[in-house]
Amino acid sequence: MYLYNLTLQGITSINCAVHGSFTGNSKQQEVCVAKGSVLQLLFCDPKTGKISVICSCDTFGIIRSLLTFRLTGSSKDYIAVASDSGRIVILEYSSQKHSFERVHQETYGKSGCRRVVPGQYLAVDPKGRALLIGAIERQKLVYILNRDAQANLTISSPLEAHKNYSICFFNCWH
Repeated sequence: MYLYNLTLQGITSINCAVHGSFTGNSKQQEVCVAKGSVLQLLFCDPKTGKISVICSCDTFGIIRSLLTFRLTGSSKDYIAVASDSGRIVILEYSSQKHSFERVHQETYGKSGCRRVVPGQYLAVDPKGRALLIGAIERQKLVYILNRDAQANLTISSPLEAHKNYSICFFNCWH
C-alpha cells in the first residue's frame, strides 16, 4: 500500500523568487518562485500582460533558498535549490519535457532547518564559477562549478569556509 498526500488548496505565499532565462530564449525572462514545497516557473505574456505558469512541481520538502546562475558561454540559467533535506540540487528546465531536470545533487548536512546546517543562504560568483552555501551559524561550503568535455555541469567536492563564533545574516559575492 502506498500513501500519497495532496492538499486541495495550493500554497499562495512566495518564500523565494529568482529571475533568469531558464527556457533558453534570450529575449524573454522567466521567474522561478518557491511556495513552501512547490517550485513554479512563471512567464509574463507581453501581449496579454498576464502571468502564466510554465511549469510547477512539488518537491516534498521545504525550500529554504533559491539562486540562479549561468555558466560562461551558456544560454540557459540553472537553479540552485537548498531544502530542508540537507541537500543542494541544481535544476535545469527542459523545454521538451516541460519540467525541471536534476543536473546535480549534493548532500552537505543533516535534514531539517537547523541553524548550523548550511542551506539558509546561497551566493554565487558573478561569472558562475563558484557557489557558496551558508548556515546561520559557523558553517559555509564552497563548490567550484565547471564544465566537462560534453559541456555538462560538473561540481567539485565542497571546500570548507567555516568561521567560528560568528552569525551570518546574508551572503554576497563581490
